[in-house]
Amino acid sequence: MTYGTQQIPKVYKIFGPGNQYVVAAKQLVSLKDVAIDLPAGPSEVLIIADESANPAFIAADFLSQAEHGTDSQSVLVTTSEPLAEEVIKEITCQLVKLPRHELIEQSLTHSYIVILENEDDMMDFSNQYAPEHLIIQTADYVDISAKIVNAGSVFLGVFTPESAGDYASGTNHTLPTKGYAKIYNGVNLDSFVKKITFQEITEKGLRRLGPAIEIMAAVEQLIAHKNAVTVRLIH
Repeated sequence: MTYGTQQIPKVYKIFGPGNQYVVAAKQLVSLKDVAIDLPAGPSEVLIIADESANPAFIAADFLSQAEHGTDSQSVLVTTSEPLAEEVIKEITCQLVKLPRHELIEQSLTHSYIVILENEDDMMDFSNQYAPEHLIIQTADYVDISAKIVNAGSVFLGVFTPESAGDYASGTNHTLPTKGYAKIYNGVNLDSFVKKITFQEITEKGLRRLGPAIEIMAAVEQLIAHKNAVTVRLIH
């Protein structure tokens, strides 16, 4: 797609997720040949939960993310230690029933559960982590969602599993990972649009803007830039 073939013309931008090798290839060709959507690497999920959450649901979400690959990561952040203990039990029970349990076990070696004191601490952690997928299973999930600053795609409530976003709920699922949600959003319609800006200045407008342009151009020692305004002002 980057360089084209005899049958397929080269493209201007490449979209879509992939493994670490696909991401490396996209970043390499983006240096000079094409644009890319975003660096989307190993998949990850962060689950925020309180004592009202269902441990079985959380464990299922935890494991579904770990199933993506050995480099995937699942993280649970909660204020409830009893919930964390129940989730661990559920993970153990559900894991043995999964056909890809050996792969998942490798992924779980760098997945973890964090117990924090309050909701603000959980949101601070989430915004710093900037997850690709953020699942919120708290009693006040609508209110807490207003505190989200960095996330790829957010799944609200107990009946919104991340796998719905993978397959059927309609949201885009090419998302930033590894903290890139701090600076990228997921692919959307705007990603396929190239924008062009237009401007027209009237004579009156240039007389108002001109002096500021002349000053800034002179400070940068770009006198030809300054003169492009000056000749119009004295015309």
